[in-house]
Amino acid sequence: MALIAGPCVIEGYAACMALARKLVAWAKKEKVPYIFKASFDKANRSSGDAYRGPGLAAGTEILAEIKDSLGVPILTDVHEPWQAEAVAGIADIIQIPAFLCRQTDLVEAVADTGAVVNVKKGQFMAPEDVVQVIKKIEARGNRQILLTERGASFGYRNLVADMRSLLIMRETGYPVIFDATHSVQRPGGLGTASGGDGKWAPALARAAVATGATDGIFIETHVDPKKALSDSANAIAFARLPALWKQLVEIAEIVR
Repeated sequence: MALIAGPCVIEGYAACMALARKLVAWAKKEKVPYIFKASFDKANRSSGDAYRGPGLAAGTEILAEIKDSLGVPILTDVHEPWQAEAVAGIADIIQIPAFLCRQTDLVEAVADTGAVVNVKKGQFMAPEDVVQVIKKIEARGNRQILLTERGASFGYRNLVADMRSLLIMRETGYPVIFDATHSVQRPGGLGTASGGDGKWAPALARAAVATGATDGIFIETHVDPKKALSDSANAIAFARLPALWKQLVEIAEIVR
């Protein structure tokens, strides 16, 4: 079982590198298959005034240094087709955001890079419908695909994680990831920003692993979540991550 974890957005070189060092050191010590994630641009913010990140050029430069200096695989997301090629030289996994998973031009551009493609299942999409996204990627000759569950829209400003989605998507034959922190998000819940119930994220992560259909866990983490510039209501404090991961591994061993 792999762990994909990092800050929601790059908040600057010093903060991003410091957190990456902590995560990599812990992962190496505990032999955790680990991938560092961070966004260089959060294009789908609730408010036009919200912090988006350092942008493509500065952001990928920071991610490249983290990858090279710490020897860790990198995951980041893209929002427009033209970004795919620029990111492919740095990212080991390129992520399709949930809101954009049906955008054919974007999906095809990412698939064409040959990188591993992590498809976030849209909040509006049935798990069976990811098959159509898979077909778009496979048609470009790319079969390096991950499928990520991050909750489904349930009325206004609320998401529900249906654990059946993990089992259904696993039937495609591709690895399935559970996004614990975005699954407790409340989109637009704060008016000018998304809120959430981060305290429930560990419980949902444990439930996802218990299905036996989870190949990895996606967690947004921060040294001090209350000060995070994006998704502060949902991030898990880094200090809590080791204990949670120990629980998840123990559950996985029992299920298997």
